[in-house]
Amino acid sequence: MANSDPVYLRVVEDLRRQIADGTLPPGAPIPSRHQITRKYGVGETAARHALRVLAQEGLIIGRVGSGHRVRQRPTLLPLHRGQAPFSADMQAQGRRATWDWQTEPAEATPDIAARLRLDIAAPITKTRFVYRGDGKPVQLATSYEPAGLGDSGEDVSNVTGRLSALGMKITEVIEHVSSRVPQPAESDVLDLPAGVHVLHIERTHWSGDRPVETSDIVIPCDQFRLVYSLPVP
Repeated sequence: MANSDPVYLRVVEDLRRQIADGTLPPGAPIPSRHQITRKYGVGETAARHALRVLAQEGLIIGRVGSGHRVRQRPTLLPLHRGQAPFSADMQAQGRRATWDWQTEPAEATPDIAARLRLDIAAPITKTRFVYRGDGKPVQLATSYEPAGLGDSGEDVSNVTGRLSALGMKITEVIEHVSSRVPQPAESDVLDLPAGVHVLHIERTHWSGDRPVETSDIVIPCDQFRLVYSLPVP
């Protein structure tokens, strides 16, 4: 490590290496700030900063009164994108799928207006979903549609079936996937540890050349991996 690097990085690099190679396995205690200052010959501020960085990376977790421990790395479970419903994935994992939602009228923000090809502030219908596995929130989604599409009586979470029942055949579904830091409200609902990012899926349903629904879907990166089945031309 270069002499110009902050001294705390020497601590971070060594502890990160020990976690990666199993010297410090999941659940193992991390040296306290006092122990770090003695072992690595650094100050209290550097020790505190090193622990903060490792926690932000999601490698360790802290508990009041018990110090820091190596965070257990869960096995990533598959979430199938496409026609496989959320409930099928939960059932395959031995969990009970439930969800609730809240629908309200709203105005299209510039981003949503562009995605739905509407005027800014055009009336839309906004629906927030919380998806749960065995009662624990595991996925969030916010859906936006042009106002006035009507109610088909179909399950509100079944976008393709509901819009098809309203006479709008879905011809294409496009998803853009990225990773980002969760918003505070998302971390609270999903009970995310510090340092865990989320997958953000921007999904849009198209009927011909018309976008009829767009959604923002939020999935914890430390719990799930996305599985896509791609058509062969």
